Amino acid sequence: MISFTIYVVDDEAVARDGITLALEGTYTTKGFETAEAVLDALQQDQPDVILLDIGLPGVSGIDALKQIKERFPDIVVIMITAFEDIATVVSAMKLGAYDYIVKPIHMDTLLVTIQNACESIKLRKEVQTLQAKYLLENIPCFIGESKSIQNVMEFVELVAKSPDTPVLIYGETGTGKELVASAIHYKSPNFKGPFITLNCAAIPKELIESEIFGYEKGAFSGAREQGKKGMVDEASGGTLFLDEVGDLGMEAQAKLLRFLEDGEYYRVGGTKKLKVSTRVVSATNKSLEDLIEKGQFREDLFYRLAVIKVEIPCLTKRPDDILPIAQHFLLDFSDKFQKNFEGIAPETEKALLTYDWKGNIRELRNVMERGVLTGKGPILMPEDIGLESVPVVSEGSPQNGTGDLPRVTDAGIDLLAILKSIEKSYFEEALALSSGNESKAARLLNLNYYTFRHRRKKLE
Repeated sequence: MISFTIYVVDDEAVARDGITLALEGTYTTKGFETAEAVLDALQQDQPDVILLDIGLPGVSGIDALKQIKERFPDIVVIMITAFEDIATVVSAMKLGAYDYIVKPIHMDTLLVTIQNACESIKLRKEVQTLQAKYLLENIPCFIGESKSIQNVMEFVELVAKSPDTPVLIYGETGTGKELVASAIHYKSPNFKGPFITLNCAAIPKELIESEIFGYEKGAFSGAREQGKKGMVDEASGGTLFLDEVGDLGMEAQAKLLRFLEDGEYYRVGGTKKLKVSTRVVSATNKSLEDLIEKGQFREDLFYRLAVIKVEIPCLTKRPDDILPIAQHFLLDFSDKFQKNFEGIAPETEKALLTYDWKGNIRELRNVMERGVLTGKGPILMPEDIGLESVPVVSEGSPQNGTGDLPRVTDAGIDLLAILKSIEKSYFEEALALSSGNESKAARLLNLNYYTFRHRRKKLE
């Protein structure tokens, strides 16, 4: 049984003692004469409920309420007022007060209000416990010590609070876009609902619309006799993750846009308007801006999908995460294959750190799986991961066309000209690697598209 603690804050001793006496035996109570006294006490311990008089000397009840809700938002505050001033009551409710009671206090009313507040607290705690259980059981392990990935996960925590805001996840193949999508789902208020994934690139464009929205009996040749529910329906109350959303055909894009606008849709071959509450999280490794320029993706759909944008850095941009992730896979596969691997040899670590992970985490996972499966252990050696076939970047080798930088001499150097030359070389190399695609080249240089265009024009 949950025990609740209640603080009573009232400068009138008779009222304070009377309330405390009425609650004794059912709740743990403590009385305070001023707002300053209770605010100090909250630094040490926090109750479940505070009964807070509005007309306190010194710091008023309204000011105290504001401070309490800012610092301890989970504490339920019930205001006590000597007269029912509507403006003051409304102000208190806007600041987060749970309810209010007018003096003289009727104990039956007070007890019912407190009981309701405690039931609300109990329900919230049960939901938090259930959500924690779901998180533990459903979210795959997201490992990362680098600042960049920590920033991503902090942002995910923030955007997950909304139950229906669309999110667009950018990232190269193998960076963990589905992992981030599942984290958004299981950390959201819809965590108990289904998490349905659909790879748009894996389904023919002529069939993708029926997969997403379903179809009615006889809608097309080869359709099931009884029809079929769509993915938006299967994910009702939860999240639909559309991977590689850039591969959607124009007709499916139009229908998806309408669904995102009002939650309504028609099944293929159907005439009945349907409506569901499903959050859409999408992902792409393509530049949707480039597809828009080519007329292959709707601009209005892009802005609707990208209400919130999350970009996952590639593995080579987060080298601090390579070894922790590799260690995780080592232990995971060691357990799966009943091997005795305990660690990674220093020369193997060096190979992992200098490898060009074009396939990102997915490729690292495959390398570690092969190494554990074929290796003898207990230490993972270079030959276990096929070191000879790993394209290692030799230390000190130039990775761009800048060449050796000139040194400062007594004659001096033209720093601005050198910096411009270096920048131009990097821009040319990025454009060459991306076959002239400016959006991709901008991502290679960790610049946004508009900054890239602006600086390129300056260089020209």
